[in-house]
Amino acid sequence: MSTQTKPTLEVFDGIEQGTAEWFAARCGLVTASVVGQLITTKTLKPAINDTSRGLTATLAAERITGHVEPSPTSRDMERGTMDEPFARDYYSKHHAPVTEVGFMVRDFGPYRLGYSPDGLVGETGLIEIKSRAQKKHLQTILADVVPAENMAQCQAGLLVSGRDWIDYVSFCSGMPLWTKRVYPDPAWLIAIVDAVELFEQNAAEMISDYLHETKNLPPTEYIDHFPDMEIY
Repeated sequence: MSTQTKPTLEVFDGIEQGTAEWFAARCGLVTASVVGQLITTKTLKPAINDTSRGLTATLAAERITGHVEPSPTSRDMERGTMDEPFARDYYSKHHAPVTEVGFMVRDFGPYRLGYSPDGLVGETGLIEIKSRAQKKHLQTILADVVPAENMAQCQAGLLVSGRDWIDYVSFCSGMPLWTKRVYPDPAWLIAIVDAVELFEQNAAEMISDYLHETKNLPPTEYIDHFPDMEIY
């Protein structure tokens, strides 16, 4: 795990999530929402599998082209987008006021890590909202723990923001709001840093190989076939 004395934080509070400016800020960057794909949850070691290789290729291609490819939205994604403001309002009413911000990037020197907070709470907290189907919300409440598949995102959010805690918020309309406070876990933070550092090595090698293989190939111009399609 590499260290840097003063990692810098850049906050994009003037852009709205889902806009062209937001995607431009995220292009080619490992973010909290995907970093879990680079980590083996059970061992907290960097993942070396088809999923991690696929993410590396996706982000390397974005760095090469400067474009984020559009992808269709699922019903779960659509529900999550619609539910988020309701969940934020319920949290603000019953817990604490929330401030919105578009995007954050922490520059550690050898690598950069991005994060789109669902909300800032005071000077020390965050929230991470998940819109859940009834079954998943019920299972989360009964287990009384943050689902394992969401822990990498929460810990990466804490690492990027530098804040003291994050409230994981599970929301399903018609059922009680459920929250669980999460604090920085040193084991997770090391795992995230190790995984992102390995990603950077692999992405750099992939881009270098690409440039070598394409140096004599004819270029083409980018065509945006889906200018109005939302990207997730």
